[in-house]
Amino acid sequence: MKARFLNLARDKQDTLLLLASALLVLAPHAAHLPLWVSLLCGATLAWRAAITLRGKRMPPTLVLVPVAAAAMAGVLHSYHTLLGKDAGVAMLVLLVAFKMLEMHARRDLFVVIFLCLFLVLTNFFYSQSIGTALLMLASLAALLTVQLSFQLTGAVPPLRARLLMGSRILLLAAPLAAVAFVVFPRVEGPLWGMPDDGRSARTGLSDTMSPGQMANLAQSSEIAFRVRFDGPAPSQPQLYWRGPVLASYDGQTWTRLAPGRRQGRTQAVSVSVNGKALHYQVTQEASQARWLFALEVPQALPALPERSVSLSPELEIQANAPLTERVRYDLASFVNFRLQGDAALDDPADWLLLPYGANPRALAAGQRLRAQEADPARRAAAVLRDFAGKGYVYTLQPPLLPGENSIDEFLYRTRAGFCEHYAGAFVFLMRAAGVPARVVTGYQGGELNPIDGYLTVRQSDAHAWAEVWLEGRGWVRLDPTAAVSPLRVQRGMAGALPPPAPFGMDMLGRLIQPDPNSLLARVRYALGAANNGWNQWVLNYTPQRQHDLVQRLQGGLFGWRSVALLALGCLVLLGARILWRRRRADPVDTLYSALCGRLGQLGLARAPDEGPTAYAARIAAAGLAPGPSAAADEFLRRYSAYRYGPPHAGAVPALLPILKDLLSRVR
Repeated sequence: MKARFLNLARDKQDTLLLLASALLVLAPHAAHLPLWVSLLCGATLAWRAAITLRGKRMPPTLVLVPVAAAAMAGVLHSYHTLLGKDAGVAMLVLLVAFKMLEMHARRDLFVVIFLCLFLVLTNFFYSQSIGTALLMLASLAALLTVQLSFQLTGAVPPLRARLLMGSRILLLAAPLAAVAFVVFPRVEGPLWGMPDDGRSARTGLSDTMSPGQMANLAQSSEIAFRVRFDGPAPSQPQLYWRGPVLASYDGQTWTRLAPGRRQGRTQAVSVSVNGKALHYQVTQEASQARWLFALEVPQALPALPERSVSLSPELEIQANAPLTERVRYDLASFVNFRLQGDAALDDPADWLLLPYGANPRALAAGQRLRAQEADPARRAAAVLRDFAGKGYVYTLQPPLLPGENSIDEFLYRTRAGFCEHYAGAFVFLMRAAGVPARVVTGYQGGELNPIDGYLTVRQSDAHAWAEVWLEGRGWVRLDPTAAVSPLRVQRGMAGALPPPAPFGMDMLGRLIQPDPNSLLARVRYALGAANNGWNQWVLNYTPQRQHDLVQRLQGGLFGWRSVALLALGCLVLLGARILWRRRRADPVDTLYSALCGRLGQLGLARAPDEGPTAYAARIAAAGLAPGPSAAADEFLRRYSAYRYGPPHAGAVPALLPILKDLLSRVR
């Protein structure tokens, strides 16, 4: 294949290189473009490659125009518009593919290259990961290589040498790009500025809960947020990340309190804490929700740029707008606390309501429990004992629970469920027993990366638990799932589920989360640390962080010590550059410079635009003495053959003594 490529004509080689570079740029767009666009582009590039290899003529304009018009109509049909990010990228991809069939002049080649360079940018509209950045760097190197191939004349270096030249150009531009990234004013929001682009963010945890909802979310390995603690991270059983608190139940779905009930509250939230606060920083991924997750319970509200943050009476932290981009905030929390334990409960009816006529067996069981146990804490303990000892199973694939009596079906028939089943059934029983209770959703646990020290909380860590109000103690967290499967809280979801089938899809999940001491786990930790570093230092380089950095640089660069160090550094670099150039200087060029200097002393200085051959002719006509004139003419003839002739191995060692002897005769 390589030999066949090298045997092709120069223009065909360059065209195939352009096709390969364009394919490298276009291929990542297949993940988000309609299938017909990807297939059409692939067919067009294959058609152009066949034309190049077989030496056929390009298709006429009468063929290209209807195809292009049909493609634009297809874009309009797929996106219902020709404007916007997605439709615009689709048309640009098609334009690059079709332009390959319409390259008749040299300028058309460069038009395709420049269109591909713009398409490199559009790949970052959809992914800004390390992999995408590396692939786009490779694409840039390939496009620069193609551009060099089209511009070079005469004998062309081999492909490997041209790739090295293109990569070297890219490396020379890298320092300037890095400086521009750090100091160039940053744009708020998405680069493309389309108002609907934020809708592509992940949904994440919802503010409602129904059977099966969290089980579906828990099968996702997507990252919800990362946490970096100032000191050691708390133990797994203490990692409860509080989110929406659910109060109302209609027989199928748990929801938050109605806004009218929430606005009518007058009682302030009282929290008493023990021990020291844990300080940490959260980097939360984009979503359509407004929830900010904090370790129970936060000391104060976090600060977000250009967003206001509020705290509900249920200690839910919310932003005033959906988090359509990654955010980072600092928090301090207490893991030992008492919530509203020093006052009577305001509006206990909000936490006792149950739907009329639904789940009669569970309702009767709660009423019997109330008659048997006077102490509310004993009622809660009795239900947890039932969950632990009466054959309940923790599973991600529970049976369906149709109808309005889903809790009865779960408690007395299936006895298999996920955290939302146990939390919802427990709160229902507590309310039926006369104990105020509510469902709390959020995340539990997290995976600590030993390489960078970040705790990663994934969607698979989504969890639901319960809070009951006990007089004198306030709202007390009780986790019914922990009664059924203690390992869920101690080791996370992977440790709580049964071993996966050796050839099933569950085994793939075990490969995603391998044993922490295995080689696969160490590789996964390293990749996770690299990706987190990319997110923290590149993707999270916000305008506020840039402003802070520039302020620090202004305070540190203009002092006399900084100026002196900068001047000294410049002198060191200049000296190193001079030494490096002297060490790498061609000895033949050094002798040539010496000859020009010596002839200049004789009144025959070389003009800046004068080559060796023209210089020799002028010396011969100047009437110089025969000996020096002949020596100079021979020197310049040999130098011209060395510099502009074909290279020969071992030419320099053999040539140097001859040139030194000829130079010594020029007096």
